[in-house]
Amino acid sequence: MVSNKQRKKLLKNHKVTAKAKPHPAYIERMTHYGQLFTDYPAIKFLVNNVLQADRLIAQGLLPQDLPELILPDDIQDQIFTKINAQFAPKDPKGDQLWDTLSAALPKLDQDLRSFRDYLEDQYGMWAYISAPFIADLADYVNGHGVLEIMAGNGYISKGLKDLKQPAIATDSLAWTNENQTGNHQVTTVEKLDALTAIKKYQDTVDYVIMSWSPDGMDIDQQVLQTIREQPNQNLKLIVIGEKNGATNSAAFWQLANYIEPAATQKLNRHHQPFDLIKDQVYLID
Repeated sequence: MVSNKQRKKLLKNHKVTAKAKPHPAYIERMTHYGQLFTDYPAIKFLVNNVLQADRLIAQGLLPQDLPELILPDDIQDQIFTKINAQFAPKDPKGDQLWDTLSAALPKLDQDLRSFRDYLEDQYGMWAYISAPFIADLADYVNGHGVLEIMAGNGYISKGLKDLKQPAIATDSLAWTNENQTGNHQVTTVEKLDALTAIKKYQDTVDYVIMSWSPDGMDIDQQVLQTIREQPNQNLKLIVIGEKNGATNSAAFWQLANYIEPAATQKLNRHHQPFDLIKDQVYLID
């Protein structure tokens, strides 16, 4: 069996770049991990959540909430203990199994951390939009008109419409030649840039939703300014993004006036981070 020295070889933390592209066989690999680690519930739980989310999205449905897709710190200890209980000391089968599982762990860790990249590349889903989150969002807007700008494939609007909420999805569709954004629409997405959409629909909606505005670009500032200039002074902006992080411009977060903290907290009940990106929901006017 393995020695204590071998057991103490810790998993290395893998830095995931913002645009690390998963291999096309991502789901096949995750399925393989589920089979390989079938005796380890902590791993099986994470893999099953990924596979279930993918199946639902592929069927045009919104997925459920995700746990943090991070391996337990003591996962090697768990594997070591289980293998030692299964095999006699120096049993080559135990050594072989340890080598196989140990070699797979860093790859599994990388793939779990890359699930968002897979969703972006496969479905054009940048913010992870779950069914429970949309239920909370529907309760919040409560029948009032919603305009989704920069909607991409329209996951938020589709979810709201399914819950009988009036929602309009718009996007410039300028990214369709570069990625899957706008190429796999799940609801009708009107081809309008964000500012034109706000001006067109400001008198028929009460909420504007902006999800994952591009990092470092000032369109979010223009959106905020345009909303504040409209005759409809009751317009509120619902933002999904990582404050001072992977989305939006730095200036936007400084210009924003954050409102309704209790409602914001409720909206974030089912919009929790599952990877290194800590995006949240913000209510802004």
